[in-house]
Amino acid sequence: MSEGEEKMKKYNIPVEASLDVIGGKWKVVILCHLTKGTKRTSQLKKLMPNITQKMLTQQLKELQEDNIVHRKVFNQVPPKVEYSLTDYGWSLKEVLDLLCSWGENHIETMYPDKNDVLLPPVEDEVTL
Repeated sequence: MSEGEEKMKKYNIPVEASLDVIGGKWKVVILCHLTKGTKRTSQLKKLMPNITQKMLTQQLKELQEDNIVHRKVFNQVPPKVEYSLTDYGWSLKEVLDLLCSWGENHIETMYPDKNDVLLPPVEDEVTL
């Protein structure tokens, strides 16, 4: 292998490649929020109060490296950064919708009162 060449990952089955990109606790949650529109880091943090700032930044960076999320930096003080789905990221919409639907069915099946396990939704300010 020549200098600068990366070792190409090998997968046993294609779902491994999917999980390599969107796997983990937070990436799918971030993507679901971004299907509702462009978000600033602070908006995502508010929508996901249990994620640390460090983890949010790391997950966004990885999604950006995989061309799923676009990061737009505005040249102003204080700094302003917005995140949105790329066209490639939008190709996950159907999968994300199916995961949401399955999750709703799972909660309804497993818990007599879904309010026991679902937190109330956080209002997302639309001021961008």
